[in-house]
Amino acid sequence: MEQTVDAPKYAFPKSTLRRFRWIRRYGVLILMILPGVIYLLINNYLPMLGIIIAFKDVNYAKGILQSDWIGFKNFEFLFRTNDAYIITRNTILYNITFIVLHVIAAVTLAVLLNELKNRFLARFYQSVVLLPYLISAVIIGYLVFSLLSVETGIMNKKILPMLGLGEISWYTETKYWPYILTMVSVWKTAGHLCVIFLAAIVGIDKEYFEAATIDGASRWQQIRSITIPLITPVITIMTLLAIGRIFHSDFGLFYQVPLDSGPLLPVTNVIDTYVYRSLLTLGDIGMSSAAGVYQSVVGFLLVLISNYIVRKINSDNALF
Repeated sequence: MEQTVDAPKYAFPKSTLRRFRWIRRYGVLILMILPGVIYLLINNYLPMLGIIIAFKDVNYAKGILQSDWIGFKNFEFLFRTNDAYIITRNTILYNITFIVLHVIAAVTLAVLLNELKNRFLARFYQSVVLLPYLISAVIIGYLVFSLLSVETGIMNKKILPMLGLGEISWYTETKYWPYILTMVSVWKTAGHLCVIFLAAIVGIDKEYFEAATIDGASRWQQIRSITIPLITPVITIMTLLAIGRIFHSDFGLFYQVPLDSGPLLPVTNVIDTYVYRSLLTLGDIGMSSAAGVYQSVVGFLLVLISNYIVRKINSDNALF
């Protein structure tokens, strides 16, 4: 006589079994990313609650939550100042210049490094171009000072006399500093972008280059017709991210490198340095918070607009 085996009395539902399998499969990975996620939430998202400071007249005796609401008066203070036009102009023009030159310099460096066949030299030059990005702005400020100092600077004591030129008081002459800041920014930042673009170039399938070589294409033709088009999506993404911070400035570059020189303020004062100086003078964190909100909102809108334009031209290159 055939016997039947009864099903387990306490069998788990299929949905529960699937959940257990999913946890067993991805649990270790979740644990690995958990510290990073917690740090991101605490460091980047939790402080966003402080946006209310921009709309309050902060009274430390009452506390932030109990302080009086004043609407957009903190924003009015930022825009009604006599320096509003200067700091906005400097911030936008510098950042537009930086975005263009950073991308051009970084792509050029990445292509040149990719052409190096010696692995040791390739790694050495990668480290060299990345090193300035890792150096503190304070150190960079004093490196620039060692070049431009009136008393001991290399420019005044060595280079200019060789060219038959007189000494220049670099820290009081505004006309030189747009070029100085631009060169320092490219030197400091291009290496970081270069590593990103180089990784994209290394990821290109070698069969494209082999086919081009068989067809008789030169190295320049391969770079122009294969390398640049295939890394264009990465270039577009990095450019869109930079556009999102077009109203933010490298505080160290504009404050530490000119050594906070008063005569240079017309060409070195940007939104970030202006807010910092105002905070030191007035102690008004409401106005400082308003400036941060203004920068973030405008940057977010610029990313949306830029991404929309890119999507209209080529949806494959859009950020989202």
